Amino acid sequence: MTTPPDPLQRFVDAQAPVFDHACAELAAGRKRTHWMWFVFPQLRGLGRSATAMHYGIDSRDEALAYWHHPLLGPRLARCATLVLAQAGRRSAHDIFGSPDDLKLCSCMTLFDAVAPEQPVFRRVLDAFCGGRPDARTLAHLGQGRDDGMPAR
Repeated sequence: MTTPPDPLQRFVDAQAPVFDHACAELAAGRKRTHWMWFVFPQLRGLGRSATAMHYGIDSRDEALAYWHHPLLGPRLARCATLVLAQAGRRSAHDIFGSPDDLKLCSCMTLFDAVAPEQPVFRRVLDAFCGGRPDARTLAHLGQGRDDGMPAR
């Protein structure tokens, strides 16, 4: 019997060659290369491109697994912290451009909902997204089920 592949491995593989460079771009306050989909993932269905679909998070459970992954969770918190360091100096649009500024808010909404014990996601929402969670992300999280997700 073979072990099924880890569905999160797609993120680990995609981040491997670019993660340090992505962190350097965030620390400098300007994203210049293409890594948004797999460093700040959002729910599948919010983006329409093949890349967005491939790196889209399927469910609350997959978001929790991402957050609790020994590599991906700490990396997400690190990147969110690097973004937060730009608060008061640059906007999300200044750092990411469009539409990646919206993807940031979607990602932070998703992980604030599944990991409320980690304050950095809420802080990024407050500093860069007008303090408002992404309504489409919240709607997708609550769509068709009562999973106890907070609507904050």
